[in-house]
Amino acid sequence: EGRILLEGIDLKEYDLGELRGAIGVIFQDFVRYQMTAKENIAVGQISELENQPEIEVSAEKSRAQEVIGRMPHKYEQMIGRRFADGVDLSGGEWQKIALARAYLRNAQLLILDEPTAALDARAEYEVFKRFAELTEGKMSVLISHRFSTVRMASRILVLEKGEQIEIGTHEELLALSGRYAELFALQAQGYK
Repeated sequence: EGRILLEGIDLKEYDLGELRGAIGVIFQDFVRYQMTAKENIAVGQISELENQPEIEVSAEKSRAQEVIGRMPHKYEQMIGRRFADGVDLSGGEWQKIALARAYLRNAQLLILDEPTAALDARAEYEVFKRFAELTEGKMSVLISHRFSTVRMASRILVLEKGEQIEIGTHEELLALSGRYAELFALQAQGYK
């Protein structure tokens, strides 16, 4: 029940096609399309399929260009196991391709659900360093259980059983000594 307002206007009054076009989503369980690297990225904004410069910029932003650069046919390389000349990728490499889709979309709102779950710590750090720069002036919603990911957010909402129990910056939530601080300390213990 209730309603959602965007710039003071009820979502029901927006054109759904325009609204969806302004949102980019990357899920932890993203789709691994058995097609070329270029096509895999262009799925994020299919109208840009022939815009090679933008596809390459998106790949650079997500660090997928490193993966694509190692493949024999670069952006024209078939990826996935289903084709004879297809190149299989690791989970982290696929995730970089999926992130490039979101960057190509150039959305005003990015929703990322555990977007770096398949990346190692160094790759995750690099992605988020760039992510902070690339989302400047845009809104992003980051869903994660990893505190290394969460602590960079300007506002953190702690949810438990679907209810908001805390809200604030990383430092403010630590100072509260509540659920966030408890979970942060538990996760940090694993690194000691």
